[in-house]
Amino acid sequence: MPMFSVLPLLAGLLMVAAALTPSLIPRDWIMQGVLGGVSMTAGYLATQFLLAIWRTLEIPVLPRRWATIAHAILAIPVMAVLVRCVALADQWQNAIRERMGMPELEAANTTKMLLLTAAIFVALFLLGRAVQGLFDLLRTRLARHIPVTSANVLGLLLAGLIVVTLTRDGVVQWAFGIADSSYAAAQHLTDADAEPPSEGWRSGGPGSLIDWDLMGKPGRDFVSGGPRAPAIAAFTGRPALEPLRIYVGLAQDKDPETRARIALEEMIRTGAFERRVLVLASPTGTGWMDPASYDALEYMHEGNVATVALQYSYLQSPLALIFETESGLDQTTAIMRLVYDHWRSLPADARPRLYLHGISLGAWSSMYALNPFQMMNEPVSGAFWVGPPFPSTLWRQANEARVPGSPLILPQVDQGEVIRYASQFAPPDRSGKPWGRLRILFLQHASDPIVFYDPASLWRAPEWMREPTAPDVSPQLSFTPIVTQLQLAVDMLVSTSTPPGFGHIYDASEYIDGWVSVSAPQGWSAEDTARLKAKCGKGGLIGCDNG
Repeated sequence: MPMFSVLPLLAGLLMVAAALTPSLIPRDWIMQGVLGGVSMTAGYLATQFLLAIWRTLEIPVLPRRWATIAHAILAIPVMAVLVRCVALADQWQNAIRERMGMPELEAANTTKMLLLTAAIFVALFLLGRAVQGLFDLLRTRLARHIPVTSANVLGLLLAGLIVVTLTRDGVVQWAFGIADSSYAAAQHLTDADAEPPSEGWRSGGPGSLIDWDLMGKPGRDFVSGGPRAPAIAAFTGRPALEPLRIYVGLAQDKDPETRARIALEEMIRTGAFERRVLVLASPTGTGWMDPASYDALEYMHEGNVATVALQYSYLQSPLALIFETESGLDQTTAIMRLVYDHWRSLPADARPRLYLHGISLGAWSSMYALNPFQMMNEPVSGAFWVGPPFPSTLWRQANEARVPGSPLILPQVDQGEVIRYASQFAPPDRSGKPWGRLRILFLQHASDPIVFYDPASLWRAPEWMREPTAPDVSPQLSFTPIVTQLQLAVDMLVSTSTPPGFGHIYDASEYIDGWVSVSAPQGWSAEDTARLKAKCGKGGLIGCDNG
């Protein structure tokens, strides 16, 4: 009996060819090799499963000789498609890289990719044979005591249970524990080289309710970074305040409600509610705060800004979304309730403008904390959500309410008085129409798989794939069942490998346009926007203070 079945192998090779077609994010040989190996395995297994059903139903099959001839004939178009896709693979990837300003792939890329694809497929195939061996062992033992049919069913169930248990409680939990501890270590808790601030108004400084050592590296970078008042005044030509940044680390207390109360008390202590603009921000999974966004806001409001954020995880956003789904939601809900209640208790003419802000997983959790029924009479001033992940309920509801005919990658909701969408190619105020009382802005890239991943792409093309192609998306992008799902999953893993302004990396200039539109800074002009963009430069990971 041959090791590989011919028809499933041909199906697997066809899946490899489909996996070479472009998707949202450019892939190097490693990610393409992994994708190719997994796609080939998926095609092989799916065809084997269908053949097993065919045999179980006792449907007639071709005699061996005619089957061999049929396989040989079928192999010709399959190999032709595979050869064509292999020949075009680098060209497809380089075309996307050119759109994003990335260097071309190296000459040996295709060879290394094909070798890795084969290695991944063989490894997964052998793993599958091991599972098959477990099933055969169980059903053989059981058949000694119960009917064969019952032994087969029970053996399959037991084998599946063993594999799921070992994977979920063994491999997955082990990997999760390693990831959690490594990301926690990366926080540099109790870092002796990180000196606490000397100013009493800074989080972690003298008299602060927040422990500097427990803030973690993302929090310490955020609190100690950003523009100072002299730099802001030099840019605006007007007197400026020292921006106020408050950050509570995950290590401060294990209870999200307690961390929220500490944050509120720190806000009151430092006068956060006395600022012109108050931003309730939700960080990414690791606790990171993109400096380009907050620096820009502080410049355009002359430093009269207070920003508060609370860490809820140590994991990267995709891992936190899977393993700590409730952590961010619980934290943002707790701080939103306390801050909003205190803000609403202040005199209407003495309270700051309150904004919600979040990037990536922070956008998702921030949206969750927005309770429109609670705020119907006294709404916040606005929300600015960047790269909203695909499960975001409020984002999805807004998409469904869009004007018929407007594209999913850049919807139009009513006249744009309350909800607007923007991208690197479409600024938020492009319509020229005025905002209403509440301003909600979604900033998203068409090439961002965190935003446009679609679980249903396993069997049907996502809606955005049936629309005209955006400038940052390859026109050669096409749909293939199963493969498109795997491509988008890989795209999410490498979504931050692009230059700023593409994928899941948002550029400083996009933040500037967004904050100008949402927060309407006093006395701000188009010339001021251009000067701030020039100061920040290209680079959403740098921050305007260092641009």
